[in-house]
Amino acid sequence: MLEIQLNTIKPAEGSNPDRRRVGRGIGSGFGKTAGRGHKGQKSRSGGFHKVGFEGGQMPLHRRLPKRGFTSLNQHLYAQVRLSDLQSIPVEEIDVQVLKQAGVIGQAVKFVKVFKSGDLSRKVSLKGLTVSAGARLVIESVGGNIA
Repeated sequence: MLEIQLNTIKPAEGSNPDRRRVGRGIGSGFGKTAGRGHKGQKSRSGGFHKVGFEGGQMPLHRRLPKRGFTSLNQHLYAQVRLSDLQSIPVEEIDVQVLKQAGVIGQAVKFVKVFKSGDLSRKVSLKGLTVSAGARLVIESVGGNIA
C-alpha cells in the first residue's frame, strides 16, 4: 500500500512554472525595457487609466442614453393587508388611523387594501381603495367601504 505523508506532497511536474523575472539583464530576454516596449503610457510605472477610458474618445457608458427614472410618487402609495386591519383596535379606519398605528409611513397619501390574511371583525373603511377580493371579505363580515 502506498503511504502518503503531507511533508512529501509536491505539485505535478510542470504545473507550477517559475515566475517570469523581468529586468534581470540582456541575456534573460526581458532586460532593459522589461517586456514593456519603448515609450508610451503602458511603459511607465503607474501608467494606467481608469476603467472605461477610451483614449479621450467619449466612453461607451457616456455615449449610451440614460434609461429609467426614479418616481417622485413612490412614497405616496402604500398597500395594506386584511390582517393589518385585523390588528388595529379601531372600527372606523382611514389613512390617518393607519399612520397612527404604524402600519404605513407618514408620507403616504393613498392606500389600497388587498386580500391577504384574514379579517374576522366588522370594520368601516373611509378614503381607502379596496381590491375586489378584499371587498368581498370586508362585506361578508359586516363591514362597509365608503
